[in-house]
Amino acid sequence: MPRDAPALSAAGAAARTRHILPRDAGWYGLLLPAFLLMTVLYVAPILQVLAISVTEPVPGFGNYERLFTNAGVQRVIGTTLRICLITTAVALLLGYVLSYVITLATPRAQRWWLLAVLVPLWISVLVRAFAWVTLLRRQGLVNEGLQAVGLIEEPLRLVWNEFGIVIGMVHYMVPYAVLPMLAAMREIDPRLLAAARGLGASRFAVFSRVFLPLSAPGLVAAGVLVFIFSLGFYITPAILGGGKTLMAAEWIKLQILDLVRWGMGAMLATVLVVTILVTLAIFSRVVDLRRVFGGGH
Repeated sequence: MPRDAPALSAAGAAARTRHILPRDAGWYGLLLPAFLLMTVLYVAPILQVLAISVTEPVPGFGNYERLFTNAGVQRVIGTTLRICLITTAVALLLGYVLSYVITLATPRAQRWWLLAVLVPLWISVLVRAFAWVTLLRRQGLVNEGLQAVGLIEEPLRLVWNEFGIVIGMVHYMVPYAVLPMLAAMREIDPRLLAAARGLGASRFAVFSRVFLPLSAPGLVAAGVLVFIFSLGFYITPAILGGGKTLMAAEWIKLQILDLVRWGMGAMLATVLVVTILVTLAIFSRVVDLRRVFGGGH
């Protein structure tokens, strides 16, 4: 028997093992700790919230029936959806304009524009909310400035209502709208725009028929991000709403901590989670979300 027979046998066994095991078995092993961590920190608490929603105060779907019978619950859901949709629309409009300006700016100007967009992300949301209260209250800088130039006689109600909440949320969400759209716009080949102009298209035609369709994936990504993040806002509505305009997160806090109605709070929390999942599922039918969020090629 040759001396290298054991080595050849070992090599053959290793080769057979490689054929038996899946090619991605190593990747699955690397992902397993992350999967377990996500299960412990996210999936298990969500399942617990779901269980509370159907067991407190008594087992059954009584809490979910109040989605159709309780006017207070319906009002909170309607207010939340309305504010989130308005915030998403305004943030997308402002974000698209900013992204378009940044894309067409010089490299040096782009750095300054990006700094201006990212600075709000480095400031505490609590500080920003109180800053807007200072600016928008009846004796604030905005009302006093409008009165000084003679545009208004009485101070406007700009805070402690839905208008103030929308302003604070838009201020927070604009950077999240800019970043996905800017990434999509930077992938557009400038030669396509130049070719369209060379063929006689007007600036508006180039924008509407070339630039806008190519930047649509970034617009969709920004819309999904802004809407989903807006659903869970708590601090900004609590401060700028002054307790007069309740959104879902603040209502959940009220039910659990103040009224000790765990079942009702868990029910609306579950509804929020389901709404987020449904939103992602709908948009995944329209566009490839992996590509939009940078997960594919």
